[in-house]
Order: sequence, then structure tokens, then C-alpha cells
Amino acid sequence: MNSQGDDAAAEEFKVYRPRVPQLGRCPGSPLAPFPFGGSLSTTRQEDQLTEAPMETESIELTRDDLVGQLEQLRHELGNAGGPTDKDAPLRPYQIELLKLQRYLERDKIPMIVIFEGRDASGKGGTIRRITRYMNEKRYKVVALGKPTNEQRTQWYFQRYIENFPAGGEMVLFDRSWYNRAMVEPVFGFCTKTQYRDFLRGVVGFEKDLVRQGFVLVKLYFSVEKDVQAERFARRRTDPLRQWKLSEIDVQAQEYWDDFTEMKHRMLERTSTGSAPWTIIRSNSKKKARLNAMKVILNAVDYDDRNPELDYTPDPEIVISGKRELQRMDTERDTLGRPRG
Repeated sequence: MNSQGDDAAAEEFKVYRPRVPQLGRCPGSPLAPFPFGGSLSTTRQEDQLTEAPMETESIELTRDDLVGQLEQLRHELGNAGGPTDKDAPLRPYQIELLKLQRYLERDKIPMIVIFEGRDASGKGGTIRRITRYMNEKRYKVVALGKPTNEQRTQWYFQRYIENFPAGGEMVLFDRSWYNRAMVEPVFGFCTKTQYRDFLRGVVGFEKDLVRQGFVLVKLYFSVEKDVQAERFARRRTDPLRQWKLSEIDVQAQEYWDDFTEMKHRMLERTSTGSAPWTIIRSNSKKKARLNAMKVILNAVDYDDRNPELDYTPDPEIVISGKRELQRMDTERDTLGRPRG
């Protein structure tokens, strides 16, 4: 290369770097008080992002600046798509998930995995790690929005059933029909009658699923209040995460005790022998992701398991619904209320 020519070109080179758009939020309406003592008329307003006009600024770069940027770009491109260091321990279990997927396909077994829990408890990140290398034709992630006017007139479970897997497929619900057990009653999105009818019907509904050959795994991600607050604070200041923060999320801390009460009722009424709840302690996202994978792998006796892997979940991270209820009852007796 002609060094003198390169130097001259670099001195004249200008890079136009876009300014980051400012993100805004339309104000939400006040939420109703806890529904069992007040109004049930509140409706949810979705967040909206507004972008400021794009502007550019001219920055003169030297040849050394350009070379440094090229080296950084090569490094980033070389790592694109590959597992990060923090995800390296997950790789052997991601390989096992592929074996599980092949087994389900071969024996035409439908599998449903439910991810429930408070906002910012790590559900979405875990789902992304679980599905990262899976065959996209044989799994689906379902995260339904609010029901349409037509869906409101249908049987409550109907819109979820429309997304159920066929034999050989896996469906992962990022929030599920258990919206009616927690979010909806807390914020007044359902009536007391609808809530009670759900609790009466869901146990039989899930028993029928298991009886008909579905593998059903119910995971509840449990995060402590201060950890949730830290994650919300990060979302507020990180432009890449601001889209995750909704008006409902902002009020999650205010309604913490209400969610705790609804969690207790849900575990007490819907954790059964055929469809038990498994609690994933998710203060550590790294540990939560690994142990959630272990729970899913242990739900099916698939072929060709790697005998050198440890499939035993960490008892400090993975807890049965029954044990979680005992903990919450003990804290209620000693502290006056369970922590979460």
C-alpha cells in the first residue's frame, strides 16, 4: 500500500456519525387500585417511542483512528453469532436441547414450556439462550399481546390453544394463560368472576393436556425487589433496553405486595402432581439460565444423553412450588408478609 497516499486520504476522510434519537414515552393513565377492593375499569396504555429528527455531525479522523476502528470492526464481526464468554457454560446443554428436539420430532411428542414471573425476572433472556441453536422449524416462541375485541368474547384459553404445538414441536410461552392469575387481577384487566373461573378451570385444562400426551413444563422466575429495581433503572438509561420498559413495568414496584399475594394464590391452587410449578431463582441471570435448561432437559427421557454432564439443578436456584409456598408462609408468620 502507498503509505503517503493513505495518510493524505485519511486526513481528508470525514465520517458522518448519527446522533442517537431521543426516546420518549406517552404518559399512561393511572392504574386502578387492587381489584379485590376497588375498581376494575382500568385499561392499559401501550408505550410509544418517539424519535427526534436524525442529525449528523462531521468528525475528522486520522489514519490511526481509522485503522483502530477497522480492527475493532474485524473483532466484532469475528465474534458475531458466536457464544459470548458468559454463555460458554451453556453450550453443552444447548447441544442436549438439540438432542431433545430431535427426540420430540422422532416420537411426535408435543411440548409446552411456560415462562412466568415478574417483569425483569430474566424470562426473555433465558428463552433466547434455550432456542439459540434449535431448529427453527420445530419450535415457536409465543408472546401474545392484549386480546382483541373478538378474542374477549371467546373462551379464555382459545387464543393460547391456537398456538399449541403439533406432535414433534415445542412451544415456549413468554407469559401464558397465567396472565389471568397475576397481571390481570392486580391491574384490574379482568373481573373477580373471571379470575375465580380461571382458577377453577385451569387445573382440569392442564390435566387434559398431560393426559393427551403433551409435555408441560411450568417455570416461574422469581427475582427480589431490589434486583428488579436495579434492572428497571438500567432499562431507563440504556437506549438499547428502553423499549422493554412499559408503564406497567414502572408500577411493578408499587404493586409488589399485590403480585406476591397473587403468586401465593396461584401456586397454592394450580401447582398439581400432573402440572407442578418449578421456581427459578433469577437474581443471577447466568445461574437461572443454566438451571432452567436442566429442568427442561429433565422433563423428557430423551436418547443419547451426554453422561459426563451434570443434570442436577442447583437446589438454591431451583425450588418446587410446594417449597416456595412453605417459604412464603414462614416469612408471612415471622415478618408479617412474604418478601416475594
